[in-house]
Amino acid sequence: MAVKQRTLKNPVTLSGVGLHTGKKVTLSFLPAPENHGYKFCRADLEGKPIIDADVDNVVDTARGTTLEQNGARISTTEHALAALVGLEIDNCLIEINGPEIPIMDGSSQPFIDVLEKAELTEQTAERIYFELKENLAFEDVNKKVEMLAVPQEEYRITVMVDYNSDLLGTQHASMYNVREFKSHIAKCRTFVFLHELEALLAHNLIKGGDLDNAIVMVDKEVPKDKLDHLRKVFNKPDVEVKGRGVLNNTQLHYYNEPARHKLLDIVGDLALVGVPLKAHILAARPGHAGNVAFAKKIKELIKKERSTKQVVKFDLSKKPVYDINDITKMLPHRYPFLMVDKVIEMDATSIVGVKNVTMNEPFFQGHFPDNPIFPGVMQIEAMAQVGGIFALSQVTEPELYSTYFMKIDGVKFKQKVLPGDTIVFKLHLESPIRRGLVNMRGIAYVNGKEVCEAVMLAQVIKDKAPKENKATVTA
Repeated sequence: MAVKQRTLKNPVTLSGVGLHTGKKVTLSFLPAPENHGYKFCRADLEGKPIIDADVDNVVDTARGTTLEQNGARISTTEHALAALVGLEIDNCLIEINGPEIPIMDGSSQPFIDVLEKAELTEQTAERIYFELKENLAFEDVNKKVEMLAVPQEEYRITVMVDYNSDLLGTQHASMYNVREFKSHIAKCRTFVFLHELEALLAHNLIKGGDLDNAIVMVDKEVPKDKLDHLRKVFNKPDVEVKGRGVLNNTQLHYYNEPARHKLLDIVGDLALVGVPLKAHILAARPGHAGNVAFAKKIKELIKKERSTKQVVKFDLSKKPVYDINDITKMLPHRYPFLMVDKVIEMDATSIVGVKNVTMNEPFFQGHFPDNPIFPGVMQIEAMAQVGGIFALSQVTEPELYSTYFMKIDGVKFKQKVLPGDTIVFKLHLESPIRRGLVNMRGIAYVNGKEVCEAVMLAQVIKDKAPKENKATVTA
């Protein structure tokens, strides 16, 4: 039975302090359209740049997982992403007014709590899993990290940690399916050894650190002067430790809470693969660097598998949503610049349009006449017109509106388009339409294989002095 994608029913917000920056930030989880995935938005920066939760955007794993894209960074992403995966939320926009996700209590539980208040809603599109077909291994000899993914019907994780410490010893943790995350993993907090904490404090690297957002492991006796210093740093006069154990006698949720937290980090870091997994992940001595390296191997395998098969099939014989006569009532374009023959699918967040390429196209007279190839810029123009039809379909009296394309990003051409080909353009919203701004990602297919792609931003504006056929689409 097909499983549908899910997003939030309502936006929700929480506030906290970044562990490393010490800055107070407000974070909002917002509903997102189908096939949106996870994205971060730096609301505090000009233009509110978007950062895709994509392993290719990872720029640092030293003290958490940091992403960078479009000139913006976001740090310590793993706990919030793990909460989204654990609740099986497919699409979410995470808006934040600072550079770092708040540490909260060092676990995913605060994010789970606020996301459950948002309630979840089922979407129309199916959830597409990556089902591992063969074993996939990773090893970092220097850090003694070993990771292995094996085929499994569920998303299962088994972790072993060994820090060469008499106090911590060797610990194991397991999650038999993703539905166990909320009850068995989410509340497990990050941890640090006291000697590591001292080094971080000395370098002013945990400005938001507090005994309430991490478990501090103490594996040897603590001199009184050092204990006094910690009391002063954390402004907690009752800080104490008796022998070896946990600073301030913090009560662990589980005897193996450190191992369970490492499992939590794996869930958050592997979210950067971009699709839900059906695999059993086995990890020995994992850390953010190893998790990210393994996520890249998984993503490469996904790309390789997808490139060897047809991406999508369309029924070109179905009755059009808009035929050529309907299209000419919405767009002002005419021969030789009308580039859409029909629209065969459209819903609240996506549209599918068709362009038949013939040798009669006038540009073939000058564009490689002895080797006719449909120009890439014309493919983008045709895609833009399909997006324009979607944008204008959202308003009444579309002839009174103009649609101006403001930005085109991520353009890629993957194979030639020739006379006789039928190009099918599928575009979907990257984010909800706000203030007339329409942001869509488009992919063009010929015979089910991708030929080009682009991300387009347009603005729909109602004309003050409407004229006949005033609605325009400018690519």
